[in-house]
Amino acid sequence: MNNSEILFLYDAKFTNPNGDPDEENRPRMDYDREINLVSDLRLKRYIRDYLFDNGHDIFVRKVDDKSVTPKARVDELKNFTEEEIFNAWVDVRLFGATMPVKNENKSFIGPVQFNWGYSLNKVELLEASITSHFSAGEQKGQGTIGKDFRVKYSFIAFFGVISGKRAEHTRLSESDIKLLDEAMKYAIPLQATRSKIGQYPRLYMRVEYKDDRSIIGDFRKHLKLVEKNPSIRDIDELYIEIGNLINEFKANKNKIYKIAYFMDKNLDIRVAGEKVDICKALEGFNLIEVG
Repeated sequence: MNNSEILFLYDAKFTNPNGDPDEENRPRMDYDREINLVSDLRLKRYIRDYLFDNGHDIFVRKVDDKSVTPKARVDELKNFTEEEIFNAWVDVRLFGATMPVKNENKSFIGPVQFNWGYSLNKVELLEASITSHFSAGEQKGQGTIGKDFRVKYSFIAFFGVISGKRAEHTRLSESDIKLLDEAMKYAIPLQATRSKIGQYPRLYMRVEYKDDRSIIGDFRKHLKLVEKNPSIRDIDELYIEIGNLINEFKANKNKIYKIAYFMDKNLDIRVAGEKVDICKALEGFNLIEVG
């Protein structure tokens, strides 16, 4: 399998993209830079849940709505062979896992890895008190009071890689990569909860190279978010300058086999300040639109 590198952009409006349990479930923040953060584990959770909901069994999940140990999941297998493990769970083929097998912990490093996501804009937090009609105990007549934390608007960028060499070890298939492309498009809006509704994927690019050695590096450093209005609150109030990223692709065109992509129609992308169509911007590359 060839290497790929991934750029994934989505936005969050009045949601909590990734609560921090050490901070009363406030959205994760780099307070020095006023940047919103989202862990790679949060993104992988969206993907895992999407795959499971669409009929693909996964290793990291609850059973009958109850948390179980890794050993309990492994005990479902008959022979505990690597072949059986990789055949059983698509998330192990994608992301790897550590699991107890025959009295020892076995680790599989996944070929698909993401860095932490961060917002391309400065983010303000919203804090509100909420009340519940349910009391904290039978002797208490009043409902409980809690806190609700949201970002006002965050435009989040993830970067990821697919290692062709590691894919051989976990037996990741081309059909698994197609499932990953699909999950990146549909998982977040379909996995909406009370704190997550209001998040939408805006741009996805998986740049597949011609071999398992090529790497360009983090695509996010070539992007610039430009605010049309100060303190943006919606997708209509920004655009993404992608000129430097396109130039980087063109400089490495001889390494690139194809680009799988999707783009939301509401996202405004520009090259040197001029609004462009994504297909026009990537003209000359082998483009595959994710359906």
